[in-house]
Amino acid sequence: MRWFARRLAFYVFAIWVALTINFLLPRLMPGSPLGGLLQHLTPSQLSANPGIVQTYEALLGGGHHSIWQDYVTYLHRIAHFDFGISTSNYPTPVSEVVGRTLPYSMFLVGVAFLLAFLVGTGIGMVAAWRRGGAVDSVFVPVFMVLSAFPAFFTALLGLYLFGLKLHWFPIQHAYDNGVIPGFNWAFLSSALRHSELPILVVVCAYAGGWVLNMRTVMITTIGEDYVTMAHAKGLRDRRVMTRYAGRNAILPPLNGFAALFASAVGGLVFVEFIFSYPGAGYTLQQAVLGNDYALAQAILVVLSVCVILANLIMDVLNLVLDPRLRTG
Repeated sequence: MRWFARRLAFYVFAIWVALTINFLLPRLMPGSPLGGLLQHLTPSQLSANPGIVQTYEALLGGGHHSIWQDYVTYLHRIAHFDFGISTSNYPTPVSEVVGRTLPYSMFLVGVAFLLAFLVGTGIGMVAAWRRGGAVDSVFVPVFMVLSAFPAFFTALLGLYLFGLKLHWFPIQHAYDNGVIPGFNWAFLSSALRHSELPILVVVCAYAGGWVLNMRTVMITTIGEDYVTMAHAKGLRDRRVMTRYAGRNAILPPLNGFAALFASAVGGLVFVEFIFSYPGAGYTLQQAVLGNDYALAQAILVVLSVCVILANLIMDVLNLVLDPRLRTG
């Protein structure tokens, strides 16, 4: 439990650092973040919202308060999920814009990364168990080549080949035109259909890392005494591979889960931009181009917290799977 308490304290500190960096970024940029933001508002909009200038001064600086006062106000607003008004979606609150776009990204990255993990570890396990076989000779090189390309290149290749040439998948947006978003079959089926190609791209871009990690660790694990003993007991080959060798070989690759997840979140901006997929990554790109600092700050905070929580979940999973940590 002391180990878990130390890790929890570390992640709380990491969240504080992420929030602090997010607070400082607009103030380190050249020019006035407040001026660049307010230039998108008309005089009538400013007169109709007399408190909007003070609100953004507290969030982004530019007022007459000290930076410490602004920092305390910023943390207070973050704690209450108050990010102000989005100028690129005026007069919609930033929290509403994030709440509308984040589920798309969570579904896209969550499903794609889970599939990449399952496919990559499965192929890596079989490739190591049957070294020199068809899986080891064909699938491993293919996934390694795909993972060598940047995610945006794989997305462009998939868009051109499977979308424009073969017409197997829709090529843009998250659902068909005319479909009303909601919890209904028309929207859910359309959204699933439009997410298939982006999910395939993410799987192809990141499964190779799991294949290589699992194959490398599995080769070492196969030579352990307990695997030899399992064979000597006459257990079925598949059971020895999964229950003995694979179960122990999965621990080291799991330690790299959060790092690869952070990389996938970073590549999310490019994948969503290429497919015009209205998730958090695409919205972040549009917010930066439109000088919507409040929206960009909010999305960066959410993405940072998601990556930190992914690390925490992996630590908890390691604590459950590895008994050596529970004795520390």
